[in-house]
Amino acid sequence: MLANQGQAADVVKLLSPVSAANTAAATSAWIDCRKYEGDIAVVVQTGALTGSLTWTLEDATDGSGTGAAGITPNEGAFTAGAANQTQKRTLNASAVRGWVRVVGTIVTGPVLVAAELLAHPKYTA
Repeated sequence: MLANQGQAADVVKLLSPVSAANTAAATSAWIDCRKYEGDIAVVVQTGALTGSLTWTLEDATDGSGTGAAGITPNEGAFTAGAANQTQKRTLNASAVRGWVRVVGTIVTGPVLVAAELLAHPKYTA
């Protein structure tokens, strides 16, 4: 981030640090991203890992997940989850259909996970 972008960014908790036994426990709620511009950064963290974890991002047209579909980050897909790992991916806010969530697909759990979203609110006069 340049200059004061870090100070201006909103930080939104997607997943509190949790020991997730299944995909449902590693899937965030839908986050309204209509107020953001520029890049939306999603940071995922994986702690102790028993089985396997695959992170993906989805967008939708409303907060209940209507039309939910996978969305490819600017950098490409997340790499396979490994223990004690942090990954960041970005989305262009104008490419998101309104709402975003992170999905941690767990084949064998538990997995310690957490996720945050950082984004810059649109300028309002």
